[in-house]
Amino acid sequence: MIRFFNGKILTLKENFDIFDGEVWVDGDKITYVGKNRDDHTDFTFDKEIDLNGNLLMPSFKNAHTHSAMVFGRSFSDDLPLQEWLYDKIFPMETLLCGDDIYKLSKVAFLEYLTSGISACFDMYYFPENMAKASVDTGFRTVMCGAVNNFKESVPLLEEYYNKYNNYNELISYKLGFHAEYTTDKSIMKNIAKLAEKYQAPVFMHSSETMSETQECIHQYNKTPTELFEKLGLFNYGGGAFHSVWVNEDDLEIYKKHGVWAVINSASNCKLASGVAPVETMIKEGINLAIGTDGASSNNALDMFREMYLTCALQKIKNKDASSTDANEVLKMATVGSARCMGLYDCDCIDNGKKADLIVIDMNRPNMQPIHNITKNLVYSGSKDNIKLTMINGKILYENGVFPTLDIEKIYTEANEVVKRITQ
Repeated sequence: MIRFFNGKILTLKENFDIFDGEVWVDGDKITYVGKNRDDHTDFTFDKEIDLNGNLLMPSFKNAHTHSAMVFGRSFSDDLPLQEWLYDKIFPMETLLCGDDIYKLSKVAFLEYLTSGISACFDMYYFPENMAKASVDTGFRTVMCGAVNNFKESVPLLEEYYNKYNNYNELISYKLGFHAEYTTDKSIMKNIAKLAEKYQAPVFMHSSETMSETQECIHQYNKTPTELFEKLGLFNYGGGAFHSVWVNEDDLEIYKKHGVWAVINSASNCKLASGVAPVETMIKEGINLAIGTDGASSNNALDMFREMYLTCALQKIKNKDASSTDANEVLKMATVGSARCMGLYDCDCIDNGKKADLIVIDMNRPNMQPIHNITKNLVYSGSKDNIKLTMINGKILYENGVFPTLDIEKIYTEANEVVKRITQ
């Protein structure tokens, strides 16, 4: 067992209250959450961690990313989305093999860990290699189908769905496809049949750019959201990555079907895609989560930057400094993202929940003096504040060190891949 004691505890179970106490972890589960206990000497602990007044809280979950796309970090910057995607990224992707995905994804995992991220919702190819990379490193991954006109198929999507939902406790799989503009209507219809067969949610990129949305309206006389609803893709819920160019009718569809709007503020800023109407979504009771998108378009995989931008951009968009409470954004990056990904067993700190935890260093200058800890995480927090990241009861990052991972080997192998595909 591992005992965290003498710290501040933010459970996010019901609210944003913080108390002084301790948390015990036995195997992969949390077994005690409460005040500091005098009888702890009656128990045997493998490790006791004195938090020294630091904050223990649920880890962040990255609700939309393409982990292996670290290959494109700073390779094709300062380009519009379509040119970046079709002229730069797609040609490089054709050169990737499964082993490349295995090696590249590990770099992303390292970065996630330094940002307090314990799980990612990954949409990419070669799922066997992604799953193996996750299991070998101890990282939690929910994989999402990436079917389009060029890669994979609906039968393969069903095969993946059944295989990777029975693969390993760290791995799960959701139905999905790339986007409306890369996927024929006939394919989307067949994915909707799969959703009906398994009564399962479906996820996709949606309404990311103005041109994408306008072209969909021109072709189908419907927004992407309206098209997906008509095809039955949202009958069992699901999620729309980006959700920037959505209107009132789209949000009614989100609300009706419990669709998750997954916000990717940094990527949308860098590609000039726009700013999602998060404040309106909050007021409308839309399910909200946060993702980083891939390092090819972001370029960082940093949840602190995502939270700050998500909050600050709403104030600019709405011309109102009181717009979008920082606590709501913190909830999006933790509880919201976890539930979007189907990770209901590690969405908060509670007895019986999975031990996916992080420790925030309160003794850094950006955390002092202490007024409001939760809002400080959003407005002045940074990766520098992550002291520890635990996944499934195992410490994978602590005080700047990855105790179970050979980072030099990971970097070397990733750079070898990039050298090959860029030459």
